[in-house]
Amino acid sequence: MRFIAWIALSALLACASDGNADGDDDDTGSTSGVDDSGSSTTGIDDPDPVVDWPTLECDPIAPAFCGHPFPSNVFTSADPDTPTGRRIAFTPALMPVSYYDVAADPTPWLRGDGFSPGAGIMVHLPGAVAAGLPAADDIGASLTDASPTVLLDAATGERVPHFAELDLSAIDPERRVLFVRPAVRLRDATRYIVAIRGVVDAAGAPLPASPAFAALRDGTPLPDEPSVDERRPLYADIFARLTDAGVERTELQLAWDFTTASDENNTTWLVHMRDEALAMVGEDPVFTLETAPLGDDGTLLVTGTFEVPLFLDQPGPGAVMNLGADGLPEPTGMHAFEFEMVIPPSAADTPVALLHFGHGLLGTRAEIERDELVAVARDHGYAIYSADWIGLAGPDQATIGAILQTGQLEDFDGMFARLQQSVVNAMVLDRVAARGLPNDPMIGAMLDPSQQYYYGISLGGIMGALFMSVSPDVERGVLEVMGMPFGILLNRSAQFDTFFQIAQTTYEDPRDIQLTLALVQMLWDRVEPTGYIRHLRDEPLPDTPTHEVLMRAAVGDHSVPTVGAHIMARTLDVPVLDTGVREVFGLETVAEPPAGSAYAEYDFGLPPEPACAVPQRACSDPHGNIRVLPEAGEQLDHFLRTGEVRNFCPGGVCSYPDMSGCSGDPPADPCAQ
Repeated sequence: MRFIAWIALSALLACASDGNADGDDDDTGSTSGVDDSGSSTTGIDDPDPVVDWPTLECDPIAPAFCGHPFPSNVFTSADPDTPTGRRIAFTPALMPVSYYDVAADPTPWLRGDGFSPGAGIMVHLPGAVAAGLPAADDIGASLTDASPTVLLDAATGERVPHFAELDLSAIDPERRVLFVRPAVRLRDATRYIVAIRGVVDAAGAPLPASPAFAALRDGTPLPDEPSVDERRPLYADIFARLTDAGVERTELQLAWDFTTASDENNTTWLVHMRDEALAMVGEDPVFTLETAPLGDDGTLLVTGTFEVPLFLDQPGPGAVMNLGADGLPEPTGMHAFEFEMVIPPSAADTPVALLHFGHGLLGTRAEIERDELVAVARDHGYAIYSADWIGLAGPDQATIGAILQTGQLEDFDGMFARLQQSVVNAMVLDRVAARGLPNDPMIGAMLDPSQQYYYGISLGGIMGALFMSVSPDVERGVLEVMGMPFGILLNRSAQFDTFFQIAQTTYEDPRDIQLTLALVQMLWDRVEPTGYIRHLRDEPLPDTPTHEVLMRAAVGDHSVPTVGAHIMARTLDVPVLDTGVREVFGLETVAEPPAGSAYAEYDFGLPPEPACAVPQRACSDPHGNIRVLPEAGEQLDHFLRTGEVRNFCPGGVCSYPDMSGCSGDPPADPCAQ
């Protein structure tokens, strides 16, 4: 079988280490090659620690698969002109080759100065099983001294909560990747150290270290591998930092470091696009509209177009970003995008608030015509409006499938360019709704532009976290059945089934599929919550207000797993509204949250969520259940109008087992593979 070489990216602070290894030369020796202090005892002294990396194509410390461990700083090169001091150093030889012998072009990744702060940390350890790993339902175990996996902030020495798991999508257990998943978004431009010890095989025996890593750990020679001696000063630093954190060098099966990308790497393009676009649109946005009845109760459907600066070479699927001489996106002209608005009958008597709606994955703006959304408009007095999330809207489905089918992964850069354009479109549409439509002679008197909010579900909840981080106009929103990062969501989402099946025909090796997801995540960070969410509340972007959000999730969601919702909530450090459902690791549960952001869960009677990297498939998918509950509508309206998160569920318990769709015996544990 072909070996498909893959390499991941990395970036890192090229700063001098403040770590220390004592360098004792104790010739008494030991079976591990180091004495109790962690110093070499086999003839090669630990050198002075120097934090520097060779640039490698494949790393012999994880020889089972080229590109592992991922991410790693050895897959970058020094660049003093980036905020991290590093730059991604992919070559064509290191990019994946599809079944059709199509090699991915590394060019889009070469712009990066580091790895995703939602990093998909992975390595293939042949024979590894999940025994003893800190699972997604026991994240606290990752912070104990007994955890086989350790994720360490290199500067502070603090352990990062995480969970670890195997890739159960790989049918062959000998090709299952081991993941280390951060339970909270990592910091930007920060060096992290990953350590693995005590991982066992099916017989319970500890896995051996690779010859290259054993030589680094034990201070033994490995003449045929020059990268070992090149890295001894680096590993003197790594081992010292791990020892200071209570991780013994003698126990290590593997350790390495990586650095997250800078904030500038992820946010500069979109902020620049926003500022240029809104300046060009000004106070008099250009739009057209038509009106028609929606039903027979007086509800009005408005359809129309609005003019937006276009930063793409063309507006349709397959577009690419138009970059100026300075490397920043620049407009090619104006383009008319379509929008819809639903106005309730009550607006004829009293102007209604503006509610920007974000639709679901591969959906369209027409979702606002659904009964449950028309009910929100009618029952609570909102004019709901929407445009397509181009890039992940209905017309993009064939393009996404084609990219996966061919293996031309670089074309995902165009999908993300369309997504960035869609965020610009959304902000311009807000200007149209608040500064253009209120002046229209047909509908203007029906609208109250002093009240403008956001409500997104599924993709709209995910993209909504990004949108709410950059919006200059909308300061309060509800994000429903959302999560981050996509790299974690996709492995656990039943909605990814079709695309996953395509990927399995494109790549023979399941390790290639997981590296594909990790690489794509690095480009995705420029237009998904992982790249922006630190700015939503506490560290606003320039010329951007702070924002507050109510996040709501359905326990057992088949489409967007709550593990991603928890990562988003932990990153924002918000309280959990007590809905009588469950506690969430790392978050405080409160009965009445103070005004501001909060997280709430609704339960629909499904079996426990899988604690491994597979989707929940039991019973009926509760993904769309929250939005149809009248009490959820009351909660949404109260938060948007007042900024207060309140519990409107009967008796304060948001449990609806009659909506489970469960029947018969409980399903088998999907993690027991």
